[in-house]
Amino acid sequence: MNRVAPDAPRSPTVVDRWAAQAFARLGVLPGVTRVGLALVEGGGRRLRFTASDRQSGAGMGWCHIDAYDDVPLNTAIRSGVPLLGSVADLPDRYAAFAEAQRGTGHVAVAAVPIGAAGAVLGGFVAYFDQPQSFEPTQSAMLLDHGDRLGAGLRRALLHLARRPVGPARRPETAPGELSVTREFPAELTAVADARHLLTATLLDWGLRADQVETAVLCLSELVTNAVIHAHGGCAVRVALLDRLLTVRVSDSGVAGALPLEPSGDPLRVHGRGLLLVEALATRWGHEAGADGVSVWYALELDD
Repeated sequence: MNRVAPDAPRSPTVVDRWAAQAFARLGVLPGVTRVGLALVEGGGRRLRFTASDRQSGAGMGWCHIDAYDDVPLNTAIRSGVPLLGSVADLPDRYAAFAEAQRGTGHVAVAAVPIGAAGAVLGGFVAYFDQPQSFEPTQSAMLLDHGDRLGAGLRRALLHLARRPVGPARRPETAPGELSVTREFPAELTAVADARHLLTATLLDWGLRADQVETAVLCLSELVTNAVIHAHGGCAVRVALLDRLLTVRVSDSGVAGALPLEPSGDPLRVHGRGLLLVEALATRWGHEAGADGVSVWYALELDD
C-alpha cells in the first residue's frame, strides 16, 4: 500500500477506542494473526488505515493509504462485497499484495466491508496463518462482524458530531463582503435550521424572494448530504460580495469521509443529489482534505 505520513501522536478518541475493540473482537478468531482496519476519508480518495501490529500503548498508529491501490481490503470497501480466499489463489491483479505476504506466514485473507445505515464506512482485513475453507457459516460470521463493527463505528462518529448548535458569527471577510457562519449538529433538524438561517440572512441583505428560494434549495441538498449521508455535523458559511453569493457547507472531519451520496461506488465524490445544485447554481465545486469535505455553490445575482 502507498502510505503517507502517519498522524501525529494525540490523545485516544472514540474512534481509537472503537478500533481497539475491533482488534480485540477480530484478533481472537481462530487462525487470525493480524487485523487491519480502514476508514473512508476525505471524499474517498484515501483511507485512514491502522493494523493490530501498529498499536503502541494507547496510540492506534493511523496512517493514510491510497484508496485505489489494488489490494483486497480496498476492493471490499469499493464494492461492498467481501473478498475471502487463500493468498496463493488471489487474482492476478493482487500479485504485488500476494508477493508482500511471502515469509509472513499469512496463507489466507478475509477482506470485509464495514457498513451501517446503507453506507460503507470502511473495512477490515484479517490475515490467517492456517488454510481456511470460508464455508457459508464462517463467511456469514465474518459479514456479521462487519455489520456489528459498522454499527459501533457509526455510534462513534455520531458521538463526535453531536455538539451544540454554534451561534452565528462573522469570520474575517474581504472588504465590503457580508458573511455569516454557523455550525449545525448531526441531526435531521439541521436541514430546516440551515434553511431558516439562510432565508433570514438573505432577506436581511435585500435579496429578492426568487433569489432566496434558489439559494435555499441548493443549501438543502448540501446540508442533507452532510448530515444524513456523511453522518456528521457541518458548518455553513454564507458570503455576499459584488452581487456574487457564495455558500459553503463543510462536514466534520472523520464523519465527512463518507460519500456525498450513496451510489454503486462508496468512494464516489459526486452524487445524484448534487444534480440540482449543478442545474441551479452559476457554478459549484468541492474540496476534500484530511479534515473532511467542503462543497460550495455560487449564484450571480441580477439586479
